[in-house]
Amino acid sequence: MEVVPALNRLLRPVAALPAQISISDVADRLLMPEHKAFLSLPVVDEAGRPLGLVSRATLQDIFMQRFGRDLWGRKPVVEVMNPAPLLVSLSTSLEEAARQITAQLQSPIRDDFILVDPQGLYCGLGTVLDLLKAMESRVAQRNRVLRKALVDLKESQTQLVQSEKMASLGQMVAGVAHELNTPLGYVKNNVQLLQDLTRPLLELADAQAALGDCLHNPACAEEDLAQALQAATRARELAAPELLADDLGQLFGDTQYGLQQIGELVLGLKDFARLDRAMSEEVDLNECIRSSLLIARTSIKDKAEVRLQLDELPRIACAPSQINQVLLNLLTNAAQAMDDYGCIQVKSWSDGSQVFVSVQDSGRGMPPEVLKRIFDPFFTTKPVGQGTGLGLSISFKIIQDHGGNIRVASEPGRGTRFLVSLPRMQADDMKRSA
Repeated sequence: MEVVPALNRLLRPVAALPAQISISDVADRLLMPEHKAFLSLPVVDEAGRPLGLVSRATLQDIFMQRFGRDLWGRKPVVEVMNPAPLLVSLSTSLEEAARQITAQLQSPIRDDFILVDPQGLYCGLGTVLDLLKAMESRVAQRNRVLRKALVDLKESQTQLVQSEKMASLGQMVAGVAHELNTPLGYVKNNVQLLQDLTRPLLELADAQAALGDCLHNPACAEEDLAQALQAATRARELAAPELLADDLGQLFGDTQYGLQQIGELVLGLKDFARLDRAMSEEVDLNECIRSSLLIARTSIKDKAEVRLQLDELPRIACAPSQINQVLLNLLTNAAQAMDDYGCIQVKSWSDGSQVFVSVQDSGRGMPPEVLKRIFDPFFTTKPVGQGTGLGLSISFKIIQDHGGNIRVASEPGRGTRFLVSLPRMQADDMKRSA
């Protein structure tokens, strides 16, 4: 329970006083350094149950009297203690403890409060100031939480867009990793083969260098020369450089091809995210389509054939990373709509005022009751845990913010078609906000 540690932090393990202790002894104890922080000390019975609190103020009143120590010093402390101390159980929440104590608190504050276990046995003291500081800290913490919640609410739209984008990208991570691992794997194997093939060449070079040194050294003995020649000949046979040209050429070619594939994937990821570009810029939507298809390739390739029919388009002002997010969502939804291997047709064209992109699949289609709710936030037909229900809602909002429109037509058994239209000339407020 969260509240128990809060009271435990207020607990101070002060030794309790037995009921028989004299008032003078209690006064001496209150003067000890370890007790200077306390307004009072607890008194308990033989079983460890609290009987009361004896306060500094009470003892000061006694000893300030004439002959006070002589008259009262030998008497047991129970005669001057507060027999109705503030008792708080450690199992009480911090808020409830504060409510109990403030309801009984007297002014000026003369006593601390006693903390007991669930059986009512003494555990230690707590000071009212510590409790008030803890409550002040709790209130300040809750105020910070409320302020943060307010900020979070104001930023909810941006966060939803980003979280949905990350969810979509998260679904692609395994596929993109596989796409990278395939060329990376044979690049790594080729490098290992190149290392194995070049090792005999290095040994041949060393042997020939040794032979050359021997030939240029007049002091080299014939026996040493013969050994160097024999070693160079053996290294030449093992290296067989005349046979390496084709192998090395093929290895270098395969390695370059693998690195080119990796480069294309990395460039595609960068183009998709557009992290190094302005929020709003003049872009060709066909570039967005191609980079989105590259990211979605792993999700699509086992589900459908992609057919492209892309007309030449005018460049339009938009936030390309957001448009890519919309296209990625439409493409992955199209792939997920396939029960059997099907077809996804992507088209682009333009007229005098707008640019159009359509994504049409041959999947299962949607009935009218689903179709009319398709852009509602949190509406999804996917199993629990497989969809947030935010993808199309956020896509609709992105296209709407760009001054465009997104429409859908679908029929069960005949597939679905999404049509995105964006204005060729963006509104001035869109350009300023972007």
